[in-house]
Amino acid sequence: MNIFSGLKDFLGQINNLDGAISNKGRDLAEVYAKNIVLEEEIAARTKELEQANQTILTLNSVWEMMNSSQPLSSMLNKIVSILHEDMGYRFVAILKLMDEESSSPYFSTMSVSANSQVDKLYDAMGVSRETYKIPYIRNSIIARAMNEKQIYSTPDISGVIGMFFPSLTPEQCEEYAMMTQSKIFSIVPLVGKQGEYKACVLVTSDRNDITDTESNFLTLYANQIELAIVVANLFEEVQKQAITDPLTGLYNRRYFEDSIIKEAERSLRLKQPFSLIAMDLDFLKKINDTYGHQYGDLAIKTIANVLKTEARSIDIAARLGGEEFDLMLPGIDSRGAQIAAERIRKAIESQKLETIGGITASIGVATFLEHSDRVDELVELADQAMYKAKISGRNQVQVAQRDSEINWQQIAVETFTDILVKKRIPVSDELAAAIEEKLNAIKNIDKNSKDTLSSIVDMLSQTYNQMYKTGTTKSKLILAVMLAKRLDLSTEEINKLRLAILLYDIGNIMIPEEIFNKKEPLTEKERLIIKQHPVIAAREILKPISNIQDIIPIIESHHENWDGNGYPENKSGGDIPITSQIVLLVDSFYAMTQDRPYRQAYTVDEVLEIINEQSGKRWNEQLVKDFVYIIKNENTR
Repeated sequence: MNIFSGLKDFLGQINNLDGAISNKGRDLAEVYAKNIVLEEEIAARTKELEQANQTILTLNSVWEMMNSSQPLSSMLNKIVSILHEDMGYRFVAILKLMDEESSSPYFSTMSVSANSQVDKLYDAMGVSRETYKIPYIRNSIIARAMNEKQIYSTPDISGVIGMFFPSLTPEQCEEYAMMTQSKIFSIVPLVGKQGEYKACVLVTSDRNDITDTESNFLTLYANQIELAIVVANLFEEVQKQAITDPLTGLYNRRYFEDSIIKEAERSLRLKQPFSLIAMDLDFLKKINDTYGHQYGDLAIKTIANVLKTEARSIDIAARLGGEEFDLMLPGIDSRGAQIAAERIRKAIESQKLETIGGITASIGVATFLEHSDRVDELVELADQAMYKAKISGRNQVQVAQRDSEINWQQIAVETFTDILVKKRIPVSDELAAAIEEKLNAIKNIDKNSKDTLSSIVDMLSQTYNQMYKTGTTKSKLILAVMLAKRLDLSTEEINKLRLAILLYDIGNIMIPEEIFNKKEPLTEKERLIIKQHPVIAAREILKPISNIQDIIPIIESHHENWDGNGYPENKSGGDIPITSQIVLLVDSFYAMTQDRPYRQAYTVDEVLEIINEQSGKRWNEQLVKDFVYIIKNENTR
């Protein structure tokens, strides 16, 4: 009995222990489950705390920036950068609504984050993020967000891209949407309290949706940016005054030159051309002198208005000063630019102005990557084309030519035109008019053009050397070319030599007449002035002219002697271009065979004797032998 009773008690204890263990297991499971929930809640709260902390830091950073003295443009860029880099948005932009009441309102970009995919989109469209006018569609999700002053989001990234770039096909929009790697697009409205502006912040994210916490953050952030926009309006007004011409409202020279450099970088990256249109109002001086400067200003403003009307939204029009205007056409080749220039020319010609009647403009066109891949040269080529239009009768369009299409006579004509129009040398109005008449007479480059160019050089030479004989330049050209051919120089080198013969002495015009025609021996100071004329010709008069850059080294060295005793740099032997030696020899020959204020002309035999004596000293010995042979055996005069 006791055994069974003890066994029963033992089994009861086992059952109690089993129940206790079972209860303990259930308690542990409940504790474990509660721990998991608690850990998840702690993680969620920690994340919220981190987001809140990041929000506070971000807002504090914005507040500090707004109270700093840094430029507002820099501040807006940092605001965008914070959203992009610190808050994890893939793309961020701040846009401002412009011309809301007009028939074509648009957004301008105030700031935008770095994004290679978006850059590719802008590049493919051939537009700049800074200048592109984003269309504003009145019934769009962006308009709804701004009008209702609340955040809107959409997963339709391709639809937004199509709204921003209407010329893209749906397939292209879908392709670019995939490139952005974004899943949701959000619009945060920025609306001035007094309705003085409308703007928005655009953000894209790789998250599927935005949470209430995120929405609250963006709202707080927007409040700070709204204050920044108020300041931005003031800043933009000041900035506009700094980059625009006050008379016309077009961009000024500084902004235009900066824009060309930026466009050239984009053009080189994408291998896409852009064109420049250089424009000059015809007869502005005559308008001012006849009717007064108020009518000259009227003519200038009329051209500006035509440019504003005829230019595309991405084109950049500028007044460079006086009657000079330029227009940059991104993505347009020379053919398209020529069509645009002719349209502008006709539009100007059709204007009927009070008192003046009509006005016209001379226009030149040059295209990047087609005519040159250097900005400075492109500007010069556009100017040269414009000058050609002016000397060819005005009120016309001329297109720059590729270097391979320009022969030496064309370069000479354009060079003298540039020198004359830009007044690079001091000549009288009468002489300038006479030279312009001769240049105008060269309608087409033909065999008579060389004689006309030679006569122009004769006229210029006679301004500082009264004893310079008409026809001398033509004889110099013939002799120099004969000598160059005897030395087997290439056609390219011979053409450079021809240009050098026409231009090498132009620096003498800058030398005072009393020194050049002095009968008594020159003082040391006067000799130094004379020795500067190659430098003056090469660096002051000719260096700004892009078409003749490879002629300048010839002119710079045309007074260097073979033995190193020449000037201005004491070059010697093979360091002196052979074409420079030819110029020196030909120049010396004709200088010695003509009268000078301080002596009579030498005979040809006397000159040849002097040249032979200087062989190996002033000139290369072989050059002298060939020269003497030509003088004795060829008809060069």
